[in-house]
Amino acid sequence: MTFSELALHPALLASLPATLQTPTRIQQLAIPAALAGQDLLALAQTGSGKTLAFGMPLLQRLDPASSQVQGLVLVPTRELAIQVTVALKEGAEALGPQLLVATPGRLRDLLTQQLLGLDGLQLLVLDEADRLLEMGFAPDIKALLGFIPADRQTLLFSATLPAELEELANGLLREPTRIEATPLNSVVNEIEERLYLVNKSSKVPALISLLKEQAWPQVLVFISARDDADGVARKLAKAGITVAALHGEKEQAVREQALGDFKEGKIRVLVATDLMARGIHVEALPVVINLDLPASAPVYVHRIGRTARAGREGLAISLVCHGESDMLQAIRTLTGRELPLGDLAGFPVTDQPASGEGKRPPRDKQANRRTQAKRSVKQFKGKR
Repeated sequence: MTFSELALHPALLASLPATLQTPTRIQQLAIPAALAGQDLLALAQTGSGKTLAFGMPLLQRLDPASSQVQGLVLVPTRELAIQVTVALKEGAEALGPQLLVATPGRLRDLLTQQLLGLDGLQLLVLDEADRLLEMGFAPDIKALLGFIPADRQTLLFSATLPAELEELANGLLREPTRIEATPLNSVVNEIEERLYLVNKSSKVPALISLLKEQAWPQVLVFISARDDADGVARKLAKAGITVAALHGEKEQAVREQALGDFKEGKIRVLVATDLMARGIHVEALPVVINLDLPASAPVYVHRIGRTARAGREGLAISLVCHGESDMLQAIRTLTGRELPLGDLAGFPVTDQPASGEGKRPPRDKQANRRTQAKRSVKQFKGKR
């Protein structure tokens, strides 16, 4: 199948990159349904072409003669908003409809201050809907619905489908068409996953060792705590590796500079938190490394989906310590993958798995509580 077989406007077809001829599976399934005016619950892996899957029918269904905002795309981060805007810019300029791409919190502020109106909205898209909920945007989304006409078309796109998202979808969508371009919560076949068991204290040295041994031109390193991102970046820089850290505490201009330098290849490694990495789209990004496992299993799917995009191959490495066994099991359960732990040469594991027992035997704890009770009683006895 080609894009020309999807009943798309000639101007939209002309706006597509010359290298893009064959639509991905999510595009083949979603575009005809969206063009027909149906509400959609579309599930597809990160990097499978979701932006064009909702963007092209969105642009085609809007009236260019209207001066009102007719289309709204909600995304979890500013960086992703920029990415979506860039992807749809040429098509939007070719047809000329009023389209808004925004984060929920910022949009809610603008609407509350009456700086913007959505009375003419025709089509609503929630992109990366699972991340929107995970990042706490559910109250904002519910508030936004008060500013949006109930008579609209809604498209919900997500890589995973947690129970909270299914509940939200039931309230947002009207008799939706459900599309699963790939098995739910799955990982693309082009991603090779390697997981190494290391001591917790060995994670950064192991990361440095991997970066020095391999000639990967670009590496995206995920870390959960933003405070640690700067510390890890400093250690990598001290080891002679060109690196930048990306997290929400940095100024917007600094974040944009770091992301721009990474995309242009001026720096080799970008250490990013989950929140900031949502807008990172680098063509042919070869490697993603999890310096720690995320507390939420669906985030793992999103993280490693930064590589192997658009059918390319990629490598996802995770450095795992004994303390992350519960997180690893949750990821295995979600993805249905075995994800065996291997040994990393030069980094023997000396840490012991948690036994689940406290530092003192139970009877010692009981004795301690009795002693404390006696002291408490004495405090209430008067002096003689």
